[in-house]
Amino acid sequence: MHNRFLRWWLVLIALGSAAIAVAQSNRGPSPVPAKVWTWEQVKDRFQLDNPTLLADKLNIDESKAEEITAFLRPNPQFTISADGTQVAPDHGVWKPFAGTFITPSLSFLVERDHKRHLRLESAQKGTRITEFSHDDMDRTLLFNLRSIFISILQAKAVLDLANSDLAYWDRVLQISHDRYSAGDMAQIDFERLELQRVQYESDVQTAEVNLRTAKIQMLTMLSDHTPVEQFDVTGIYDFNDSLGTRDEYLNTAMDTRPDLKAAVESVDKAQTDHKLAVANGSTDPTISGWYTHNASTNNPFATDTVGASVSIPLRFFDRNQGEKLRTQIDIDRMQKLRIAAQNTVLSDVDSSFATVQSNLILLRPYKEKYLKEATHVRDTMFFSYQHGGASLLDFLSAESDYRSVQLNYVNLVGAYLTAAAQLNMAVGKEVIQ
Repeated sequence: MHNRFLRWWLVLIALGSAAIAVAQSNRGPSPVPAKVWTWEQVKDRFQLDNPTLLADKLNIDESKAEEITAFLRPNPQFTISADGTQVAPDHGVWKPFAGTFITPSLSFLVERDHKRHLRLESAQKGTRITEFSHDDMDRTLLFNLRSIFISILQAKAVLDLANSDLAYWDRVLQISHDRYSAGDMAQIDFERLELQRVQYESDVQTAEVNLRTAKIQMLTMLSDHTPVEQFDVTGIYDFNDSLGTRDEYLNTAMDTRPDLKAAVESVDKAQTDHKLAVANGSTDPTISGWYTHNASTNNPFATDTVGASVSIPLRFFDRNQGEKLRTQIDIDRMQKLRIAAQNTVLSDVDSSFATVQSNLILLRPYKEKYLKEATHVRDTMFFSYQHGGASLLDFLSAESDYRSVQLNYVNLVGAYLTAAAQLNMAVGKEVIQ
C-alpha cells in the first residue's frame, strides 16, 4: 500500500514538472534586460571606441614620429679610392695591381646655427598643435554625442507624456461610454471623443520612432552593435535655474578652448620656422679625413700617410631668401588667424549664453504656473462637461491646450539642455551639468 502511494506521488510530481516546463516554453525566452547608461558611461565608452576619434588620435603618434626624424644627425660619408694601378707590363711582366694603393676617407657634415634643435622645436610645436586639434575634434564630437543623448531623454519624456495622455483619454472614453450607454450623451458627441483618440495614438507612435532613431544614432557613435531594445540611457531631464555670468564663461573659454590654444601655438611654430629658415641659410662645413698606404712611393718614409680637409660652401647667392620671406609672412598670417580664433570664441560664448538665458526665461513661468494652470483648466472643464456646465467643444479645447502646454514644456527643456551643451562646447568644458 505504501509503495503504491509513493508511485502515485512520483507520477504527480513528474506531471507537475512537465506542466511547468510546457508553460515556460509557451511563454518563450525571457527578454534580455536593457543596459542603462549614464552620461559619464556613454562619454567614456565614446572616447574609447569611436573610430573617427581613434583615427584622429593616431595623427598625434605620427607627429611624434616626425620629432624623431627632425632630430636626426647627418650620417657620415665613407669613401674608398684606388690609385697607382699600372696600365702597361713591367719589363714584360703584367702586374696590374703591383703599384695600387688604397685610400679610405671619412667625411661629416657639421650643421651650424642650431639647425637640428630648431627642427626638433618646430616638430614638437607641430605635435602640440595636433594634440590641440584632436582635443577640438573631441570637443565637437562630444557636443554631437551630448545632443543625441538629450534627444533620447527628450523622446522618452515625450513618449511618457503621450502614453499618459492616451491613458487619460481612455478613462474619458470609458466614462463617456457609460454615459452614452445610460442615454446621458449623444452618439455624435461620443464618436467625436473616440475620433480624438487617433491623435494620441499617433503621438505615441511618433515618439516611439523618434526614440528608436535617437538610440540608433547613439549606438552608431559608440560603435556598439547592441540591439536597440537592449540599450537605454538615463539622466536628469530638467533645467538648472542657476547661471553664471557671461564674463566668467568667456574667461574660462579663453583659457580652455583647444582651437584657440592651437592658434596660439601656430604663431609660436611660425616664429620657430622662420628662425629655422634663417639658420638653413647659413653654410655648413664638411670635415674630411683619410689614410693612404703607398707601397710604390719613392720616399721610403712616406709609406703611410694621413690627411684632412674642410670643405666650406661659398655663399655667393643666398638660395634661402624665398623661404625666409615665406616664413616671415606666415607669422603675420598665423597672428591674424589667432585673432580670428579669439573672435570665434567670443561669438560662440555670447550666442550660446544668450540662448540659455532665453530658454530659462521661457521655462520659469511654465514650471511656476503654466503647467498647473493647464492641468487645472482641463480637469475643471471635464468636470463641468460631465455635469452639463460646459460644451464638448470647450472640453476638447481645454484638452488641446493642456496637451500643447505639456508638450511645449518638454520640448523647451530639451532646447535648454541642448543650449547648455552648446555653451559647454563654446567654453571648452562642462560648466553646466
